[in-house]
Amino acid sequence: MAQAASDPRNQEVVTAAGRDPQQGNLETPVNSSPIVKWYINNLPAYRPGLTPFRRGLEVGMAHGYLLFGPFAKLGPLRNATNANLAGLLGAVGLVVILTACLSLYANSNPSKALASVTVPTLPDAFTSKEGWNNFASAFLVGGIGGAVTAYFLTSNLAFLQGLVG
Repeated sequence: MAQAASDPRNQEVVTAAGRDPQQGNLETPVNSSPIVKWYINNLPAYRPGLTPFRRGLEVGMAHGYLLFGPFAKLGPLRNATNANLAGLLGAVGLVVILTACLSLYANSNPSKALASVTVPTLPDAFTSKEGWNNFASAFLVGGIGGAVTAYFLTSNLAFLQGLVG
C-alpha cells in the first residue's frame, strides 16, 4: 500500500543544518528542539556573560562533587573506616590530573570552536590561551572545593540528619 507524500511519516526528520549539506552538521529533532537548546545554552560552558574563571569554577565544583562518590563508595577502601578520606584524596587527585590536561590543551593553540544548530553563538572565553588557562585554574579551585564539600557532607551525614529531624 503506497503512502501519500503528504503523510507526516514520509517527511525527513534529519536534515542538513541550514539546509546546506556541505557544513557537515545535522539538524535532528533532538538537537534542534527548544528544550535541548535552552538546556545546553544554560550550561556554564555556553551561558552568556560569564568570565572564563567563573565557567571553570562552576564546572570544577560539579566535577569535584560528583567524583567524590565513586572513589569513596565504590573504591577498594569502601569498607574501611577512612573510606571518605580515600574518596576525597582520589577525587582531588583526578581533579589535579584533569587540570593538567586542560593546561596542556590550552598550550596546544586549539582552534576556535564552530557554531552548531544547538549553540549558534559561542562565547569568546575559549578563544585564547589566557582564557583556557583561567578556566583551568578555576577548575582546580572549584574541583577541590566540590570534593571537600562532598567529603564534609558525607562525613557529617548523621549530624546533618539530626538537625533536620
